[in-house]
Amino acid sequence: MKLLLFGFLTLLTSGTRLSAQMSVSVSPSVQSPAPHGTLVTWTATVSDANPGSLRYRFRTRRSGDDFHTVVDYGPKSSLDWSVIDREGAYEIEVSAKNTDTGETAGASAMFEWTRLVTSRTPVVTPTAHPLVFIYSAPGCRLEGRMKVQFWSSDGAVQSTPYKPCDPGYSMNFYLAGLRADTEYSARHILDTGRSFVSSASVTFKTPVISLQPPSVSMLTAAKVPSVDGILLQSLFFTNSIATDLNGNVVWYSPGDITFLTRPQTGGTFLGIGVDGKKDTSQQFVREFDLAGMTLAETNAERVNEQLVALGIHPINGFHHEARKLPDGKYMVLADSERILTDVQGSGPVDVIGDTILALDPDLQVVWAWDSFDHLDPHRTALLGETCTYPAGLGCAPFYLNPNANDWLHGNSVQLTPDGNILYSARHQDWLIKIDYRNGAGSGNIIWRLGNGGDFQIVSPDPSPWFSHQHDANFEQDDASLMLFDNGNSRAANDSTIHSRGQLLRIDEQNRVATLLLNADLGTYSSAVGSAQRLPNRDYHFDAGFIYVTDPSGNVNTISQSLEVKPSGDIVFGIQFGTAAYRSFRMRDLYTAP
Repeated sequence: MKLLLFGFLTLLTSGTRLSAQMSVSVSPSVQSPAPHGTLVTWTATVSDANPGSLRYRFRTRRSGDDFHTVVDYGPKSSLDWSVIDREGAYEIEVSAKNTDTGETAGASAMFEWTRLVTSRTPVVTPTAHPLVFIYSAPGCRLEGRMKVQFWSSDGAVQSTPYKPCDPGYSMNFYLAGLRADTEYSARHILDTGRSFVSSASVTFKTPVISLQPPSVSMLTAAKVPSVDGILLQSLFFTNSIATDLNGNVVWYSPGDITFLTRPQTGGTFLGIGVDGKKDTSQQFVREFDLAGMTLAETNAERVNEQLVALGIHPINGFHHEARKLPDGKYMVLADSERILTDVQGSGPVDVIGDTILALDPDLQVVWAWDSFDHLDPHRTALLGETCTYPAGLGCAPFYLNPNANDWLHGNSVQLTPDGNILYSARHQDWLIKIDYRNGAGSGNIIWRLGNGGDFQIVSPDPSPWFSHQHDANFEQDDASLMLFDNGNSRAANDSTIHSRGQLLRIDEQNRVATLLLNADLGTYSSAVGSAQRLPNRDYHFDAGFIYVTDPSGNVNTISQSLEVKPSGDIVFGIQFGTAAYRSFRMRDLYTAP
């Protein structure tokens, strides 16, 4: 198919004399047609634009379907795009907007993706990511489904999820979770509904990679086989990595992600980009796939256009949390700031608060919660935490003053099983339940859990309450609550304390919390951390920010990922020579914990 270009144009004026009608074109780095998985960079070029800031939106669709926003209006004028779904004709659309004059212009182009497999024999093809390959098989009958098994010479077998057959089209799967410089075999298994049919195997070898991972050491006596799972490590200001449980790298994320916040079932990930020295257009939230391709991205400037139209205070950027909801929406934690007078100190003081956003699948704001509307700013950060411009790892972006009070420092949000929001306010030592009701809620506070909150706690420990906690999540029973207790408030009085992994049973009706697990993790992590229940009913905790001093007297940060029995005993531990925001124990890279 030849590349087809056509355009649309609108022009808005607001009392400004415009020299000409702005136009935009879009061009690919690779001409159509191209095989599945080819990386194509689409570049937008604007002509006859008046002075002003230009913003670009990219949308795509399979021919005949509705458009999906890949990147909402932002400063990037190009998009890397690839497809491994159905072969055939697709359309990409770019819209350009001058934010100073109001001019808009658009263009679109058709592009044909062709199949990789051309016979009855499956093929394995590299992608732009050196540790991700595409397995392509011929099509199958409507009533069937297919998955791919792949394994290395040591016999460790992994599987992709099943995909329903799509008659008339090839079947394509990302293979991920691969060690570098290793030979693999792969085959597909067809479930016809009556029997399972396996194909002949195909061999391929992964390349050597240039990525230099952090140092690794085992904290427990025996190593484990790689088949026992994957550890996904969210690292700061560098590629996040996935390793097997021996510390061998099997995947890494794009390098411009500040925090990888959550993996999603299906082999996608949520991450945010934060830079305290840049403006709101450079603060972004993104969903991306195993090959690193952007699936959905927006930025704080674009979100603010919508918030202002809704009468809601604008945000500065995103921080700490983004996750995808079962209905396809995104829940994202953002921050805003106010100058408050005689509230958190004498005279005017810059105060950083939190905003929780729900975005629809097309990245449009459908619900927002502002902490300044629902929490008392007179209750200051319990340990007096402040931020200095420019915001670094410890602070969300702020702009109004060289110094600001870090009032709340939210670090996680969860859609609870009953459809509300659990919000972790680190600097308040509280977990706060917010009325969300699956998008129909008022945002009112339902309760506050923690020292000085609405619950009594049942525990023989003299200091049972968590403090400066991270990664709080209800399990599906809506009563078991897991978290990583950093313990900063305890450490303020006793420098020898350790961080803890906690499980609480929450009785909401009677406002009673019972501490069921209070595991001493043997180390103190002053910041970050994660908590997860494992399929074997053990617990995974990540102590992500541990200070250590090397023999030369240099102070560094390391992280430890630990498996803890219900008895509190540590049965597996691995240490990485760098700080980690969160870590996740995963069966494979396709299945979220």
